[in-house]
Amino acid sequence: MLTYSQVDNGYLKASIRWRNAMDKVATVRNAASGGRIVRAAQYLRMSKEHQTYSIDNQKDAIRNYADIMGYDIVATYEDAGRSGLNLGGRPGLQQMLADVESGRAEFETVVVYDVSRWGRFQNIDESAAYEYRCQMAGVRIEYCAEQFANDGSVGSDVLKAIKRSMAAEHSRMLSQKTFIGQARLIRLGFRQGGEPGLGLRRQLIDHSGRPKLVLSEREQKSVHTDRMILVPGPPEEIATVRWIFRHFVKTHKTETEMAKLLNKRGVMTDLGRPWKRETVRGVLTNEKYIGNNVWNRRSRKLKAKAADNPPEQWVRAEGAFEPIVDRKLFERAQRIHKTLYSRMSMSNGEMLAALKKVLARQGVLSTSIIDAAPDCPAASLYYQRFGGILKAYELIGYQPARNWQFIASKEPLAMMRIQAIENLAATIGRAGGKVIYDRENDLLRINDEFTVAIEIARCSTSDYGYPFWSLNTQRQSLADIFTLIRMRPGDLVIRDYLIAPMSKIVGKSELRANNGAQLDTYLFPTLTPLTRLADRASAENILWA
Repeated sequence: MLTYSQVDNGYLKASIRWRNAMDKVATVRNAASGGRIVRAAQYLRMSKEHQTYSIDNQKDAIRNYADIMGYDIVATYEDAGRSGLNLGGRPGLQQMLADVESGRAEFETVVVYDVSRWGRFQNIDESAAYEYRCQMAGVRIEYCAEQFANDGSVGSDVLKAIKRSMAAEHSRMLSQKTFIGQARLIRLGFRQGGEPGLGLRRQLIDHSGRPKLVLSEREQKSVHTDRMILVPGPPEEIATVRWIFRHFVKTHKTETEMAKLLNKRGVMTDLGRPWKRETVRGVLTNEKYIGNNVWNRRSRKLKAKAADNPPEQWVRAEGAFEPIVDRKLFERAQRIHKTLYSRMSMSNGEMLAALKKVLARQGVLSTSIIDAAPDCPAASLYYQRFGGILKAYELIGYQPARNWQFIASKEPLAMMRIQAIENLAATIGRAGGKVIYDRENDLLRINDEFTVAIEIARCSTSDYGYPFWSLNTQRQSLADIFTLIRMRPGDLVIRDYLIAPMSKIVGKSELRANNGAQLDTYLFPTLTPLTRLADRASAENILWA
């Protein structure tokens, strides 16, 4: 068995060997740089869970490394209290990548404490991708606390890949341990975060189970061993909750109708806001009102997209709190709610059939008419399923009476697409070309020679943080050229334009940031390639047929 002195001696010898190795590397690099001072930046990150990696500790280690290597730290990028699971919540790393790739960076290397500070990306290729982007811009990444030089050698790359996997696995293990701990507390009847809801309040209890104070809004516990349970709130709020259940069971009104009635009565939610159909549903379907502690109905692990979990994955404790609604009344409300809203699980075909029935009955369609129809899903569900209410209208053959441009303007991306079409038509017209809009097929016919389909795609993010753009080419199969306007994250700014022969696109359902040379050669910063195809014809203004 090793003694402490033997272990200390081992670490000391390893440290000496590592320092000597760094001295040799520094000598080689100084010789290569002609003895000049190398300008470097430092990237620092600390998550809330790992205070041992404090920003100050990282700075000290990087400063010592820079002294050995002969580096001058001229810039600092910092993400304090930031998770390393994805790029989205790390403005420091984003700014560094932007400076490096734009050419604004006045340094040639970036020093990071270790691989885990660079990130705990669940897909280690994502970690490699950000480092590769820096290398392609002429900036090296160096890890001052790792026992390998990031020099591109086989040994270095293998160790780095292992370290990236270890960093990702650490987050997965921590997430699993946290989940197990939270699930145990739920089964013991303790509340785990979130607002208590109308008619309820959060009460602290100490480690012995003795009640302490009732927390007010925004108050949090200060003692780690304290726990929270739910207790009945103000009588007037309890009366409102009970009225909601009784009235719903008696009248079978929809959630929207219930919300309108509550607002008409001047009743506000627990957050002091007007009622919506979603807040009514939050009361009618929540088991906390009969004293049950239910958790994990929806989860968002490791910064992935939030997802609804099936009931078998829910964690629950029956009778954990004092109920404020009679159980029989609650169960009757659930049966009625399930009957009323079974259409939430409708297929796309069933949803369109329901929309046709509403159209036949009302003669016109609008979001308010759809929401008021008891036999039709909410308008928001059509947005989710079909990418917009206009798409659903189109699929059932409904043409709104008002100008289609005006209606589309309610959807910002649709308006942006129309603006791009009009700008293209104007540019071609000024160059002597002719553009006709084929309303029936939603195509542009240019110079009576070729047709163009122009679509626009939101920027979505995969579970691993990669951007992608969905596309549907079935409707545009008649076009000669397919053009996709790809948006940047946030869907406010255009990223680029894919302008390709239709034969290259048919069958594809999405585009990634990198699609290979066969597709990426068709990416352009503007629509100029289309105008060049048309600049030899005579000029006429666009005709909206």
